[in-house]
Amino acid sequence: MPPDTMDFLPFHADEQAAQRLAGQRTGLAPIRPFLPEQHRAFFSQLPYLFTATPDATGWPMASVLTGPPGFVGSPDPFTLAIDALPRDGDPAGPGFVAGAGIGLLGIDLATRRRNRANGRIVERDRGLTVHVAQSFGNCPQYIQTRSVAPTAKEAGPVETLSALDEAARDLIESADTFFVASRARAELGEEGGFDMSHRGGRPGFVGARRDTLVIPDFRGNRFFNTLGNLLGDPRAGLLFVNFDTGELLQLQGKVTVDWHPGEARPDGAERLWRVEVERAGRTPSAFPYRSTFGSYAPSTLHTGVW
Repeated sequence: MPPDTMDFLPFHADEQAAQRLAGQRTGLAPIRPFLPEQHRAFFSQLPYLFTATPDATGWPMASVLTGPPGFVGSPDPFTLAIDALPRDGDPAGPGFVAGAGIGLLGIDLATRRRNRANGRIVERDRGLTVHVAQSFGNCPQYIQTRSVAPTAKEAGPVETLSALDEAARDLIESADTFFVASRARAELGEEGGFDMSHRGGRPGFVGARRDTLVIPDFRGNRFFNTLGNLLGDPRAGLLFVNFDTGELLQLQGKVTVDWHPGEARPDGAERLWRVEVERAGRTPSAFPYRSTFGSYAPSTLHTGVW
């Protein structure tokens, strides 16, 4: 059957449960079991690709692969060929192995365009070959525009943190963007998988209180892919990028969601989720680009901070 005649995939059970908890009506999921032509072309234009992969215990880790535009290709609607491997020392690196699940977020910070896919790594040699199981687009809400330029500065060594220090909390609380890796619980099988998602707001929208992050959940696409995954498996990986210096902060923690918070929340927050950080690593200059801030998304300007 040609890919363009295939039916959309349904939301999995935990996504549907999250939609009900949020008081939303469950509709048809615009998720395809293949890459549409426009998504295939989009991925091939990107110089970076944000990823969700498992660690040795299956806990999601968030990271990013980089290369010149064209380093991601799609030889057919079910395959992404990625001509890159994790950087040396990447804490997420051991999870990029044949047979492992993977979630992928392609995002163009200059245009606010993004597409997501997940599937399984079927081959690793000089790069990665991913069989795509699910693919869907996302709206441009909360994406701040940035122009990026490559830098020749090499990544420094990874610093393992026993707890969030002042520098880590400063990066978190000054961020207008972060990325979150999640996975569906194993019982959902092929209906689930790994997911990599973007969150955005004005600087200060993420609160850091010792080793706990408090994150507002603003009105989005109503799919509840991330929160649905976290409902079934509360383990998450977070990635914060210092777009000025290229520093990466990779976190792992367990999430609880407050579906009906009181008045103490930023404007626009419909829910709150809290991440109890258990592991953290910081790598200088690991994102090999420097950026120039453009503008906040119109949706971002209608949200508040802590």
